[in-house]
Amino acid sequence: MSLTSEEEWVGMQQISQVVGSTLKRMQEYAQPGMSTLELDRYGRQLLESYGARSAPKLTYGFPGWTCISLNDEVCHGIPSAKRILQEGDLVNIDVSAELNGYWSDNGGSFVLGRDIHQHGKLVEASKRILAKAISRIRGGVRIAEIGRLIETEAKRSGYRVIKNLSGHGIGRSLHEEPHEILCYYDRSNKAHFKKDSVVAIETFLSTKASYAHEKGDGWTLIARNSLAVQHEQTIVVTDKEPIILTAANQLWA
Repeated sequence: MSLTSEEEWVGMQQISQVVGSTLKRMQEYAQPGMSTLELDRYGRQLLESYGARSAPKLTYGFPGWTCISLNDEVCHGIPSAKRILQEGDLVNIDVSAELNGYWSDNGGSFVLGRDIHQHGKLVEASKRILAKAISRIRGGVRIAEIGRLIETEAKRSGYRVIKNLSGHGIGRSLHEEPHEILCYYDRSNKAHFKKDSVVAIETFLSTKASYAHEKGDGWTLIARNSLAVQHEQTIVVTDKEPIILTAANQLWA
């Protein structure tokens, strides 16, 4: 969406504060021995306390309030009583929701507890690259150039980007124009970022895989023989540095 009124600004700020703080609190709540279903129920409790509704459930009928993915899972992991969090797991939580007709989206990967498998470098690379990509976005910048930056930085760090997942526009629904803000350079994409537009910028990095494949449950996407992470912020594009609406998640704290 393109922000054209104070009402729209306030609406986007409110829902973005909700999903940002929910993501942060879910990360803090997670602990070894807990099921991903229990963690999701905590997220539901937080969202409902604000009067917000799960975006993936509303839009796609997703079987959970949040997406929780582990280790080789890139995204859309289904919360389950059978999935038990372990020390050192690579955990991704994606929280998107709707409130009063406005939608916002954010996500983050982190190492649970001690980094006994040395996954921390992958997590930090993804966060660093997302921060750099966002800092370069302005009205008029080609979307493909941000994809080029993400892929270049990922390769420089020794990782690959997932090419069949992307960021997207957001605001009055979960996915809006532009529908593909890819993590690599797509020469055919001539579109530019527009001032006052709201977009969800994402980094999808992996250790070996370039594509995500369906796991077999109808939802979860995995990076075969690889580890994967994702980080995401909803931002407003300006003539200067973008405004990060979901900053309450403190991804870079």
